[in-house]
Amino acid sequence: MVNSISNKHYLMADLVLNHVSSSHPWVQQFIKCQEPGLSNVFCPSQDLDWKNVVRPRSSSLFSQINTEDGQKQVWTTFGPDQIDLNWLNPRMTIEFLNLIITYLSNGIKWLRLDAVGFIWKEPGTTCLHLPKAHSIVKILRILLNDLLKDGVLITETNVPQKENLSYLMPEDEADMAYNFPLPPLLLEAITTSRADILNSWICDWPDLPKTTTMFNFTASHDGVGLRALEGLMSEQRIKDLLINCEKRGGLVSHRRLSNGEDKPYELNISWWSAMEDPGRDSNRFQFERFLLTQLLVMSLKGVPAFYLPALLASENDIKSFSKTGQRRDLNREKFKSEKLSAVFKNPESNANKNLRYLRNAMNIRAKLPQFHPKSQMECLSRSRGDIVVIKRGFGLKSVFTIHNMTDNKINYRLSDYEFTTLIKNVPNMQDYLTSNKYNSNNIELDPFQVIWLGLLIDD
Repeated sequence: MVNSISNKHYLMADLVLNHVSSSHPWVQQFIKCQEPGLSNVFCPSQDLDWKNVVRPRSSSLFSQINTEDGQKQVWTTFGPDQIDLNWLNPRMTIEFLNLIITYLSNGIKWLRLDAVGFIWKEPGTTCLHLPKAHSIVKILRILLNDLLKDGVLITETNVPQKENLSYLMPEDEADMAYNFPLPPLLLEAITTSRADILNSWICDWPDLPKTTTMFNFTASHDGVGLRALEGLMSEQRIKDLLINCEKRGGLVSHRRLSNGEDKPYELNISWWSAMEDPGRDSNRFQFERFLLTQLLVMSLKGVPAFYLPALLASENDIKSFSKTGQRRDLNREKFKSEKLSAVFKNPESNANKNLRYLRNAMNIRAKLPQFHPKSQMECLSRSRGDIVVIKRGFGLKSVFTIHNMTDNKINYRLSDYEFTTLIKNVPNMQDYLTSNKYNSNNIELDPFQVIWLGLLIDD
């Protein structure tokens, strides 16, 4: 099945290095004091110095398991249902090499390294992004490159930007990294019509090695991570973001600091519900807001990614959350084929409208070399809070993506930029998304409208 899909598509698989499910055979072997589980589960002494460990959760760092040899405390970074693996065991690399070979033999070419920063633990440290964790990523890169010419390694680390980029800057680790600041910055901008921080962040885009790039996304199964906002957004504006999302039915998950304090870690809300209007009509401009966020992801330097429930206009899954009490279930709707069939049969369903528009936009984007990950990018709206303008490409062949972040009409002019010095008259421009023509001196945008402008040049 997977192989047949890979004949026409590049496939990415999750490689979860840090932990396994509490029901995994290794954990069951650990309970029975059998190998290889006995050596593969991480069960260090609690008497060592673990006080500086950086936590992504408010649950206990250790969880008790009743084994045939008595009660034991195992390391559980993400909660008692996920048991951490012992990378001190040299066989762990062999175990995952075998898994990678299985993936590749089934047509997988891209590997997502889940929570890779947590895999190596040493007493007296934060147990996050330790040198040996980076060494393991380097080893996996070497193995992947030896096995596959066009393999891609992507790191997933919900941490502040500098830490996240540490897996790209050496050039011999990841090919891409999840762009974690983007979702919360974009969400704050679209819900407040205040894009000043988003603009500043885009204008200060990191200068990465030529062989690496960013993996740009908005929603994910984890919700919207907040650690990436550290150093980018004030505590008051983060608080306002949480409040705005709670008004739209979202919830906040916390992590435990070393001093025992709990701090917001991620927002659990469906991206579609987050696009609701705060007024009486919650659907007002919901579709327009959603499209803007996805089109902005397509505009940025890097590779765009989309979360299926968001594309399908999945709302907050209150029913699942009420059953499990797990906040992430709000943004993890499980779809049944009967329901999806009914949705797709209705041409005016939100899911169909989303897919129809974005499929067309992706087809247009694929034909424009200006959107190649290595193509030049410049943000032209640093001083603006109401609009985001991104230039991709160079000179007369540049594409300007313009995003109205407000529910008001906005007039904008592009005539101040460098291509006007190359021609005598005010340039005529065309929106690639609609084929509508614009005068660069007077570009009028409707509420939350996005246009991709290119210069019309007579042959």
